Formats: sequence, C-alpha cells, structure tokens
Amino acid sequence: MGSEQLSELHEALGESQRLGFFGDRPISEVIEHATSFARALDGLERSDGLPVEVVDLGSGGGIPGLVIAYMRPDFDVTLIDRRTKRTDFLHRVVMRLGWSERITILSQDVSVLVASDPRRFDAVVARGFGPPAETLEVASELVRAGGRAVISEPPAGDRWSSEMLTTLGFDRLSMTDRVVCFERV
Repeated sequence: MGSEQLSELHEALGESQRLGFFGDRPISEVIEHATSFARALDGLERSDGLPVEVVDLGSGGGIPGLVIAYMRPDFDVTLIDRRTKRTDFLHRVVMRLGWSERITILSQDVSVLVASDPRRFDAVVARGFGPPAETLEVASELVRAGGRAVISEPPAGDRWSSEMLTTLGFDRLSMTDRVVCFERV
C-alpha cells in the first residue's frame, strides 16, 4: 500500500470527522491510535491459509477498521454499524479506495450478526462500542477460539475483572497505546 492510498485514507477520515462520525482530535492522532489496534493483531494467522477475518464493532466513521484494512491488506475486514448514514459513507470510501473485495460493510445491529454467524471471526476490534462488559460479551459471541478481541482502553484505570474474563472465556494478552488485547480460550 502506497503513500497515495494513505493520503486517500487520511482524506476520507477527515471527511468522516467533518460529518461528525468521530471527535475533533487531529486525524494523524486518530490514525496513530487506530494503528495500535492493527499492531495488536500482529502474529494472528489462520492454520487453513485463508485471510484473517476481523470485525470492527460499531464502525462509525471507519476507525479503526479502515486503518487495519490499510495496514493489513492480507486481512478481510467487516465493518458493522446500525446507522445507515455511516455505512453508506463507508461504502463510498471502500469503493474509492478499491477495497471492496476484502471489506464487507453491514448496516445492522451487532445482535443480528451474533445470531446469524457466531464464532466466525479471528478478531474483534472495538473503539467506543459500549460498556466494557457488553463489548467483551459481544466479542465472546463472535470470535473463535484462539482469536483476539482488541478494545480501546481509557488512559486511566483497568475495567476488566478476572471474573469477567473467565466467565467470557478470555485471557488478557497485553495493554499498550490505550488498547487492550484479549485471547479467546
């Protein structure tokens, strides 16, 4: 992926921000934070040789899903958001970037995906999706054994009790750059 695609991605995220799909932090900082999600997926691969499948819960304006797609062209990414205005925007961006063969966009509530396709994904990522327990519970329904859940973490405090992790079937792998990574056991 070249600098031209990075420039197009930067432009698309700027448009997403202007539409109010995420806050007013500088786009370079937004991208830097999203790269933490992609780095947390390093080393994740499938034994069958197929592309790693990642789902971005509550994709909104495409963070972190679009950045993961940019950094990991070998991954298939599903962006899901229940707000049609946002998924329509994501469709336009994905077409413009030429990524439609490896990015799926779903305009539906996550509960529909959980009911129709449980344990399908190798990784679940979430930035601002919901309360910690709810986010990890949804991730536990979508990620297969050995897969990862990567969730944004606020700058202060730990929100993940060992009881919650055990109940939902996760081990904590790491926490860096305001994201926490769990492995499904």
